[in-house]
Amino acid sequence: MPKATSWLIGAAGYVAFEGAAYWLLRLLTAGLGQPDQYQPENTIVANWLLTAAFVVGHLTLVLLALLWLNNRLPRQYRPQVQTWFWVGLLMSFVLLIPLLT
Repeated sequence: MPKATSWLIGAAGYVAFEGAAYWLLRLLTAGLGQPDQYQPENTIVANWLLTAAFVVGHLTLVLLALLWLNNRLPRQYRPQVQTWFWVGLLMSFVLLIPLLT
């Protein structure tokens, strides 16, 4: 498989994984935190549990995906999996923005 094709397939898989992980974790953490973020007395402490549960859950899903893919894919694709892993770690914090707004 050409390198460009494998990167496109990897990118599509990554976007699908992140979308599914976000909606799953949003559903699982729906009862945590305050729904209205713009109250005058609101602080970060009120949503600490929501933030911590989301980040830990996302990191768990990213690590499980990394382990599963490293065992299933041929050795030539492992550097690509590592790249998507690091991007996934950064997305753990980026996805907090839509979660908390």
